[in-house]
Amino acid sequence: MSVSAQVKQLAPAAGRSSSISTGERVTKISSFILLIVICTMMLLPLYIMLSTALKTQQEVFVFPPKWVPNSLMWSNFVDAMKARPFGQYFYNTTLYAIVGTIGEVFSSAFVAYGFSRYRGKGRNAMFLILLATMMIPYPVTMIPQFVLFKNLGWIDTYLPLNVPSFLGSAYIIFLLRQFFNTVPTDLFEAARLDGCSELRTFWNIALPLCSPALASAAIFGFMWRWNDYLGPLIYLNTDSKYTISIALSSFTSMYNIVPWHLMMAAALVAVLPPILIFFLAQKYFVQGIVVSGLK
Repeated sequence: MSVSAQVKQLAPAAGRSSSISTGERVTKISSFILLIVICTMMLLPLYIMLSTALKTQQEVFVFPPKWVPNSLMWSNFVDAMKARPFGQYFYNTTLYAIVGTIGEVFSSAFVAYGFSRYRGKGRNAMFLILLATMMIPYPVTMIPQFVLFKNLGWIDTYLPLNVPSFLGSAYIIFLLRQFFNTVPTDLFEAARLDGCSELRTFWNIALPLCSPALASAAIFGFMWRWNDYLGPLIYLNTDSKYTISIALSSFTSMYNIVPWHLMMAAALVAVLPPILIFFLAQKYFVQGIVVSGLK
């Protein structure tokens, strides 16, 4: 076969390869542009908060709005922290979030381990009933719970906020159960042959293996409690026991005109801990979500 004939045979294949690479390049560029648009939409509220926090009270109401303030008022953050005892509020919120998250994660892990490991009669029915509780709206149980905790004398304490966490969460139980189902049963059988009790197997083998799922559950629980507004509003009456969410809402009642620049400064400081925790534990969070969804 001549050289010219070989070139003619290779030309269509080269064209197809070029078209494929071009199509892949267009797909990557389109995906990159879409990712930029989505990230911009997600970061836009944070930028508006930062821009408002660095404005004067007069610049907040200027129309059309200014995306960049004329002068950066960093003193707004100091004034916002001095307007209310935010140090105490941060301590209260941190205590509430950490204690509740620890209780919820470990109690849910214990229940999830039981649902995953034991094959008893009625296990699936009990698990379906547990999942069905996720469909009950909170306002349905809000009043009965308040009456119960009031009769126990727990109003204006953190007990109504933290004690239910130690009884587990249906969503976290479901999340961890899916993860436990991915763990080979041979590991648990080997531990049993070595003389490990069920509790020791759970503590020394199951929990270390499901650390990514535990991290995901902890992030979910911490962020939910850090942003919780309705629970502290119902059960806390003393100002020194308020959380961040209650303190932020109090800006609307302290002044005749809401100081949006101070409120945005305080809100920006309040969202920093969850954002920081998410970035520090992002690897475990993504790994936990992916692995727990394999089943």
